[in-house]
This record gives sequence, C-alpha cells and structure tokens, in this order.
Amino acid sequence: MEKVAIDLGRWIAHAREELGYERVVLVGWSGGGSLSLFYQAQAERPTITHTPAGDAIDLTQENLGRADGVIFIAAHLSRAETLTEWIDPSVIDELDPDARDPAFDIYAETASTPPYDAAFVAEFRARQVARNRRITHWCQEQLERLRKKGGVEQERAFVVHRTMCDVRWLDPSIDPNGRKPGWCYMGDPRAVNVGPVGLARFSTLRSWLSQWSYDLSNAKRPGERREKFITPRCCKSKNTADDAVPATHNPAIHAALATSDKEYVQIENATHYYIGQPELLRQCIETIVDWSRRKRLLADESAA
Repeated sequence: MEKVAIDLGRWIAHAREELGYERVVLVGWSGGGSLSLFYQAQAERPTITHTPAGDAIDLTQENLGRADGVIFIAAHLSRAETLTEWIDPSVIDELDPDARDPAFDIYAETASTPPYDAAFVAEFRARQVARNRRITHWCQEQLERLRKKGGVEQERAFVVHRTMCDVRWLDPSIDPNGRKPGWCYMGDPRAVNVGPVGLARFSTLRSWLSQWSYDLSNAKRPGERREKFITPRCCKSKNTADDAVPATHNPAIHAALATSDKEYVQIENATHYYIGQPELLRQCIETIVDWSRRKRLLADESAA
C-alpha cells in the first residue's frame, strides 16, 4: 500500500506537470475509495516512514501531491477491515481448510439458519479478528526467521483459504440494505468462499502486513486520525443495494471526513458492480460529473 501511494503520487504529478491538467480529482470506487482516502491523508500530512514489515519507505520525503477533490463510489473503509469482516472464522488450521469449527461454519449443511442472534454475531466477529491476528503473527514470525537465516529468500507467498464468509450475506437484517439475501458481489458466497478468486486468496508476507493486517496495515482507518486530514471537496456515493461493501462503511467514511465541503448521495437499488443496471451506472456517472462541475473541478462544456 505504501508503494501504491508513491505510484499514485507520480501519476498525479504527471497529470499536472506533463499533461497540463489544472485540477486533479481522485475518483475511488470500491477499494480505490479506501486507497484515495489513504493517499490524500498522506499527501496532506505524511507520517509513514516504514512498512508494517519494518522496511524503510519514507512517504514524508515523497512530496505527494494533494488532489483537488475526492469522490468515493461504493467505497469501503480499507482492505484490512473489509477482509476481516469477510474472513471465515471457522477455519482452525491455515494449512488444512477442511479443519473447521462447526459452530461457526455458517455455510455447512448442519449450520443454524438466519436470523442470527446478537451474541452469535459478536462471537463470530471476534473470531474473525482473531484469525486475522493469527495470520499476521505467522507472517511476522516468518519474516523474522528469514531475516535471521539470511540469503536470497527474504519473502514467501502463501494461500489464505476461505475468505468470503460474512453473516450479512445470509442474514439481511444485519446492516440492512437492499442487497439480495444469500448472495454477494461475486455470486453464491458458499462457492466463492472456497474458490480460487476470493479476497486476499493469494498473498505474500509483506503484502499481508501492508494490505490485510487488521492491526498493522497503515492503510486501515485508525479511528479518525487519517480522515481528519482530508480537506478538499469530497463526494460520497452510496449504492443502496451494494452486495459487497458493508452498509456501515459508507456513512462511516462520510461522517469522518473533516471537510465541510462534502456531499453524500445515494444511487437507489444499485448493486456493487451495477450488473444489469446500465441506467443506474449512468446515473452514478452523471451525478459525479455534475458534482465536479458545480465544484469547479471539471470544465463546463457549455462554456467551451
């Protein structure tokens, strides 16, 4: 995530210095939204000098250019928080995805059916955080072992099994919105939980710590320490039937933005990917174009 911030800063500089753009607006959809939040915070008040793995990468010396505005479309808070709310807490052995605690295997044929009571959900969430922390601890141990060992191997890839498991997808009463029950943005959650393309399915030690670690990722929202630095004009667009981003993330981002020049709009009945909803996708684009022109961030074609 630290390198991505540097890359994004280079492109912003290129847009201004080489291509001649007067204003640059970050439009972040889904994970791009949390990236934009992370980037703008570091551009306004850089604090990061090392990655969570301990590697030196000094964003305070990168002179990251600030965007003139930020637009969030169906954006989540961070990769780390989203993965933790989706990771399967029934897994008890990372090397054997079939070794599971049946009490929290909500996709099992013998599992209890929704709606789930509050105590179960609270324990489910706690076990999700615990699993994330176990993987984080393992990554730290492996990096330290490789450092002590020396030699050319200083990184390692690994698979994270069963990362698409959220009680929201089966129980629409949890963080309710207009999403379809028993479904997620990638299809049947029971299938994608064990499929090869689930969130964070393939990772490396450093990548896990930087992107996915609930406790260590620099890109995770640490209370309001990051969002309060966001000072340009902002627009937050929420899809009311989003089947990916948790319903709680949209208002959390909007409420935490310190700028007074912010708008919060909703695209009614829109899913995360706008599958089969071209008219709603068009509405989303028209909304952000209109906002950009009203805020003098985009030229008015009628005046050209």
